[in-house]
Amino acid sequence: MGANTSQVSDLSDNPSLKALVGTESISENDPFWNQLISFTFIKPSRLFENNPRTGNFGALVRIFLGRTKELKISTECQDQLFIWQAHNALLMIRCLLKVFIREMSEEELHLQFSYHERAPGSFEGNEDLLEELLSNLVHLIVEVPLLDITYNILFEAVTTLLVFFSYQLFHKDILRGGIICQHIMKGRCMSLTSRLVKTLLYNFIRQEKCPPPATHIFEPKAEGGLLYGLASGVASGLWNVFTLGGTGSKAGIDQEHNPLPLSNQSLLLLLVLANLADGPDWPNPYRQAITCFRNTQDTSTLPMEQPHAFQINFNSLYTALYEQQRSDQVTLLLYTLLHQNANMRTYMLSRTDMDNLVLPILEILYHVEERNSHHVYMALIILLILTEDDAFNRSIHEVVLKNISWYTERSLTEISLGSLLILVVIRTIQFNMTRTRDKYLHTNCLAALANMSAQFRCLHQYAAQRIISLFALLSKKHNKVLEQATQSLRGRQGDNTALPDYAQDLNVIEEVIRMMLEIINSCLCNSLHHNPNLVYALLYKRELFEQFRMHPSFQDIMQNLDTVIGFFSQRLEQAGSDLSVERVQEVIMKGAQALPKDRLKKFPELKFKYVEEDQPEDFFIPYVWSLIFNSGVGLHWSPHGIELFSMDSG
Repeated sequence: MGANTSQVSDLSDNPSLKALVGTESISENDPFWNQLISFTFIKPSRLFENNPRTGNFGALVRIFLGRTKELKISTECQDQLFIWQAHNALLMIRCLLKVFIREMSEEELHLQFSYHERAPGSFEGNEDLLEELLSNLVHLIVEVPLLDITYNILFEAVTTLLVFFSYQLFHKDILRGGIICQHIMKGRCMSLTSRLVKTLLYNFIRQEKCPPPATHIFEPKAEGGLLYGLASGVASGLWNVFTLGGTGSKAGIDQEHNPLPLSNQSLLLLLVLANLADGPDWPNPYRQAITCFRNTQDTSTLPMEQPHAFQINFNSLYTALYEQQRSDQVTLLLYTLLHQNANMRTYMLSRTDMDNLVLPILEILYHVEERNSHHVYMALIILLILTEDDAFNRSIHEVVLKNISWYTERSLTEISLGSLLILVVIRTIQFNMTRTRDKYLHTNCLAALANMSAQFRCLHQYAAQRIISLFALLSKKHNKVLEQATQSLRGRQGDNTALPDYAQDLNVIEEVIRMMLEIINSCLCNSLHHNPNLVYALLYKRELFEQFRMHPSFQDIMQNLDTVIGFFSQRLEQAGSDLSVERVQEVIMKGAQALPKDRLKKFPELKFKYVEEDQPEDFFIPYVWSLIFNSGVGLHWSPHGIELFSMDSG
């Protein structure tokens, strides 16, 4: 680099680089800068051309495999040199793989592993070096303990597996049953399924920071002498040749912006494994492992039919989930565990500190305009899954919160978790009505409110107001769309073409209004005496409901609302005129005890259950890879050639 350096070995002694990182300042007019930026690189594509004759790539892989056989012993003996050399070899392999995968098919990649290093153009015998490397990486992750001296090689092993799976980035269709997936899902790696999932989860739980430079294997202690210095130059030089030579990767572990690279990368790999599509005749064993793992405190006997089962500390996992909840990938992990692992779901719902988990989810939804749509969906579906449980719906109204700092629309000095949840979900609906207009988002928001409605207790005054305000907004929108639809139908005499969009909008808005009426009715029928603030808000805005009394879509449910409004209106008239707010609330409290329950017509219980789509991988695999693309540490692909998702999809 500088003076047309093109050999890796020259980089460590390059005078221009030494001057650049040295203690002397250099003027912008100094010829030094021309020299520094005049360089050429040896492109990795040269290896594609020559490897069939040299077998050097396979030789490099064998060197790495040879080093890793002694890694556990090296760790016990604190042999940093051996660990560090294995790391450097893997770093080179990973950088080459990244370029290979972008340029060639899986079959062609498999061939690159097959060429013998001595006999030109010949192949190895029975050994499958690709499978050997994959198996070795999994063994390394599950068997080598996480210490300062092993942190970097463990990070590199996890990252290399991610690179192996990155074929998916360059294909629009979901890949099923390719060579790499077969090795990982049904080859020698399969026996380590549960240990790999458990290790990746513990890497996430431990949240270990990248070790400081004093123990960093890129900057070893002085006793390494000349050998360390030379090898370090070669390794960092190779990094630059491979990454700057076309892959666009960020070099090294980015401690400043992500101090937990191993935790982050392990979580991303876990999400990739959990969402691998099933093969033609075999299920995904990693999904099976995630589905059935149990708490370490669970002493019951494991059912025989559960493959890949293991135990993990649920308390530690729960704590890590709520402490790290603000990132997409942690929200996706929480969704995965809640939806797929009944043991974990039961444990979470039994916690008395559920506010720790729910509050970060509500904060994600509250800042909906700053989040991508996938993250909002995941947060919302988590709430929907939680509200399927009646005990959860009761308990959230018993948790009292003080001074929610991130809720800025109104000062909430004291509010129940249940009322806050209602406020945030209603705000999400209103945001969606004015911005994204996504029916799916509406449906899930309303389903969560519906699940909770029979258990509404002591609703905060502001929460009760917002329920009625949302109905007012829907009513206003309904009138506007109805007017447009009516005008349109008048001008369509004898026209049999499809209805225009706003006529379809009318159907959608009426479905939403019906749902809101059912939610209000459910609360009135099941817990009217617990919710005087909702009755107050209903009476205050009673004129809103007049237009829907005779509407065929709402007539049945409006009978109950009419009964409640009529009953309390009469009580207030009897109490006199010019009543204070306190006096009105007193009349409502007494009236709630006096209203005969049999005067309200019974409706079926509102219960909605979240069900995944038939082919969930069509949504989750592009989502997971967009997270890796945007937040993988030390991984950066050029957007050119990415087929799985569009670059502007967030």
